[in-house]
Amino acid sequence: MEEQQKEPVYGFVGLGQMGGPMAAHGPAAIVYDVSPQAVEPLVAKGAKAASGPAEVAAAADVISVMVRDDAQVDAVFAAMAPALRPGTVLAVHATIRPSTAEALAERARPLGVEVVDAPVSGSVFGAVGGTLAVMVGGSDEAFARVKGPFAAWSGLVLHVGPVGAGIRAKLARNILQYTGFAAAAEAQRLAEAAGISLRRLGRLVRHSDGVSGGPGSVILRGTTAPMEPDDPLYDAMRHALDLGEKDLALAFDLADELGVDLPLTRTAAPLLPAALGIPEEDA
Repeated sequence: MEEQQKEPVYGFVGLGQMGGPMAAHGPAAIVYDVSPQAVEPLVAKGAKAASGPAEVAAAADVISVMVRDDAQVDAVFAAMAPALRPGTVLAVHATIRPSTAEALAERARPLGVEVVDAPVSGSVFGAVGGTLAVMVGGSDEAFARVKGPFAAWSGLVLHVGPVGAGIRAKLARNILQYTGFAAAAEAQRLAEAAGISLRRLGRLVRHSDGVSGGPGSVILRGTTAPMEPDDPLYDAMRHALDLGEKDLALAFDLADELGVDLPLTRTAAPLLPAALGIPEEDA
């Protein structure tokens, strides 16, 4: 009779605004946070409260670390290092420097420990809903071991490359996020000056982005190089460019009429052909 394989023990360190909801979805068996109040809900659900990161390291086979920055990641690892066991996978969910993750992997290797950088996207709403996207950088073997635990609190777990690749993917994704916030501010200024309800504008944007996919809907190709006319996506992107140029021209006319400055949009408009992969000579 075959011996039943033991279920790996999952540990979680850092139970703040993001980590707390993530760990609450399970299957964390041992948890730690500097705030005892943050640990209490997990203990009520059956997890063991650790006295520190070292106790988590001594007990867990897969460990998630959700702290704020590079310095905190280094401090948690230093506290764990004496207790880490060979074969452990340590997952760092903080958005840190890729070089920090790579250096951490080098420090962990002599201990027989694998590091994956696994930043998340989806904000606190995704953490509470268990629908976060996770970008994992690490070996194939390490990725295979973290997929199961991560699935409890995420809606998408992607292996994007070696250690450091997860953070690089997150930084690229966040360019769209935060530049989008600035673009949203310009859109609101124009709408406000035109007498449009900003709350209703927000509802329209969220609905239509939910249908179309928003800016991410054009991230379909494997390269940013200009397309050839026979590319299957060429006609769709050409159509998007034609509509975009027409609509932006109308928006600029409205902005001029209302005296609203749109510096980001005016900077972006000439970049639209290249953004859609349309060769300069076809734009």
